[in-house]
Amino acid sequence: MNKYLIFQLVGLIILGGCSLAPKYQQPQAPIPENWPQGEAYKDPQAISGIPVAQELNWQEFFGDQKLKKIIETALNNNRDLRIAALNVEKARAQYGIQRAELFPVLDASGAWSKQRRSNDLINPGESRTVEQYRADLGIASWEIDFFGRLRSLKDRALEEYMATEQARRSAQIMLISEVARAYLTLAADKESLSLARFTLESQQASYRLILENYQTGLSTKIDLRRAQTQVDVARRDVHRYTQLAAQDQNALNLLAGAPVPEAMLPVDLSSVTPVNAISPGLTSEALLSRPDIVAAEHRLKGAYAYIGAARAAFFPRISLTTSVGTASDELSGLFGSGSDVWTFAPQVVMPIFDARIWAALRVSEADQKIILAGYEKAIQTAFRETADALAVQGTIDQQVSAQQSIVDATTETYSLSNERYTIGIDGYLSVLDAHRSLYAQQRILISLQLAKMANQVNLYTVLGGGGESLPPDYYN
Repeated sequence: MNKYLIFQLVGLIILGGCSLAPKYQQPQAPIPENWPQGEAYKDPQAISGIPVAQELNWQEFFGDQKLKKIIETALNNNRDLRIAALNVEKARAQYGIQRAELFPVLDASGAWSKQRRSNDLINPGESRTVEQYRADLGIASWEIDFFGRLRSLKDRALEEYMATEQARRSAQIMLISEVARAYLTLAADKESLSLARFTLESQQASYRLILENYQTGLSTKIDLRRAQTQVDVARRDVHRYTQLAAQDQNALNLLAGAPVPEAMLPVDLSSVTPVNAISPGLTSEALLSRPDIVAAEHRLKGAYAYIGAARAAFFPRISLTTSVGTASDELSGLFGSGSDVWTFAPQVVMPIFDARIWAALRVSEADQKIILAGYEKAIQTAFRETADALAVQGTIDQQVSAQQSIVDATTETYSLSNERYTIGIDGYLSVLDAHRSLYAQQRILISLQLAKMANQVNLYTVLGGGGESLPPDYYN
């Protein structure tokens, strides 16, 4: 057989083959088409014209310049995100390995052998010493993918690679969200610390006044002890919020992957620039492009491909070994006339009885159902997360407004109680109760303001905003 005919045959075989994988169809999303409506949610008309979260990159969404610099630092230095990016590179390399299985491995080899034979094993006149030189170019046991087994495994590896890239994007979104939350939490705890310090100074002044009155007989010992209690509570809260602010800063440093300079830290919540408004889109279909859901869909496609590989195992497996070369008993004659040699050895293996391939097929079908259920659960979870964030968005402004009114009222109550105590109309207990209420309501207001700002970040996150593709030169 002509050696060129062999390589032509190999080329035709490469172009052939079929796939036994079931045809993939995107499952219907197991969630309502429209977002929830009711008292807890804003009127859809009120958010018309506002950018959709996934159309707004994180640099445009966040307005605070300090926060944006910290996020940029985190994207460059965070180890978890770096691991996620390296997992993408690993998956891409694994896909390359699996894809290479479709093509023959062409090897060049050279050999020299020298053998001394027994007289009993040679014909009269033959030399007992045999020397041979050989050079070959060939393919060793290449599986010809007639039934798509290798193509299905290649497709599965490709889907896993693409799922890993989406998982990296999801990790990036979560990192941006966590940095923003840590930044806002630090701002809130610093504001609470300032409130506790102001309260401590105020209570210490009240205690000194009551102590003077007690020493002159104008106040009772019980009033003095009540005033001392308020001083101790404020002192305790100063130390508590000092601790929380330090822990918040430690968390921010970990997320950023490097110490955040003091000048980059927020002073309080009021110093943080608000984020831009976003819309969830007209329908819940927007969730299908969320990175974690896209990743789940890629894994589902990979499960379909794996079924194709399991089905192909029932069919004959054809492999080919072939080589062309030259051989001679002298090195000088290796490329001489008449020294050419070739081999062509196809092999067919037909499974007759192997219970493992039936079990493997059932495993692949069960995996497909498991991954399908996981994909549907991911969509349902995303819908619930978004609906929760929209419920907060629709009610938090009213909560903050009502709480501000409560703080204003309790501030006036405390002022009036203090005046009535000073002129001797009421006892110190009314002042104490009014101050306790004011301090508690001020802390609740800070918590609600934090909840409002954090929910805006959360809504951006659950809608899949902030996930960007890696630059082409990331791995260079």
